[in-house]
Parts: sequence; C-alpha cells; structure tokens
Amino acid sequence: MHASLSDIVADVSANSIEAGAALVEVSVSEKNGLIELKVVDNGKGMPPEIVARAFDPFYTEPGKHAARKVGMGLPFVKQTCDACGGTVDLRSEQGRGTTLVCTFRADNIDLPPMGDVAEAVLSLFNFDGDFDLVFTHVKEAASYSISRRELQEAVGGFDSVEGLSLAKDFLRGQEEELA
Repeated sequence: MHASLSDIVADVSANSIEAGAALVEVSVSEKNGLIELKVVDNGKGMPPEIVARAFDPFYTEPGKHAARKVGMGLPFVKQTCDACGGTVDLRSEQGRGTTLVCTFRADNIDLPPMGDVAEAVLSLFNFDGDFDLVFTHVKEAASYSISRRELQEAVGGFDSVEGLSLAKDFLRGQEEELA
C-alpha cells in the first residue's frame, strides 16, 4: 500500500516518464468531497492485453523491469481506491499514450494522507530526459499549475543545489497557498 497520495502521484507519473512520454499532465483535484488524481501522457501506450492485466499484482509488462516478475504499483493504487470508496479507470492506446484517473472519497477513514506534494513533484521534475510534465493542484476554488520546463527555466535548472532549493521553495509556497 502507498503511504500517501503523493506516493501514488509519484508512482503512476514515473510510469509515464518511463514509457517515453514527451508530455505528462498530472492533476490533483480536491473538490466537493472527492480527490481526483489524473495522469495523461503521450507515451508508448499499452496494447489491450496488457491493459487487461495492469491491475494484476503478479504481472508486470515484459521487459519493463529486468529483475522483477511482478508489478505492484497499479494494484496498490486500485486497492487504495477501492478501500476509500473511489474508482480507478485506466485507458491506453498503443502508440498514443495512457490516461489514468483515480478518485478517492475525502471523508473515508482509510484515505491515506496527502503527503508531501512538493517533494513528489520535484522528484518527478528531476527525472532525466527530454520531457515536460505539467502539474496542476486544485483545492476547492484555489489552484496552481506549473510545468517542468517553466520551473527549470525560472530557477536555472535542477542540476545545482541552488536550483533545486529554489524549485522546492516555489513548490512548497504554492502548496501552502492552497492550505
């Protein structure tokens, strides 16, 4: 099980980056008693037979992880959604990308805490590769949205302590404004 909803954000978004997506759009929406996590990418996508097995904990996509024979990420996501009175919907088209939408009832006693959203997003922004990730967080009427490229440019890159520190401070500030 994931310790926090931020862990879920990081886990499923990392899948999109690893799938070779040039653009990953991640949104977390906290409105009307529901929390919705949506990840949309334009990566390699999955054929129907892999989508059909994606929530099977004893299956992982062939060749994805050479040392592993199981894939627990999406099964744990589904388990969390189910435990929280939510839903999970996975759609993918080979060569076009994947969309994952998860909902969680915000008042459910089994809902994990939100966790450190700023840290999760910064870890995703810090992945190697030529991709953009746009993160949006909505909390009732307040929201913010930031892209990886936009933040990299603003802080002078993520390859220095100063750039990482500025990026983290920015993301933490945005999260604090939503509280």
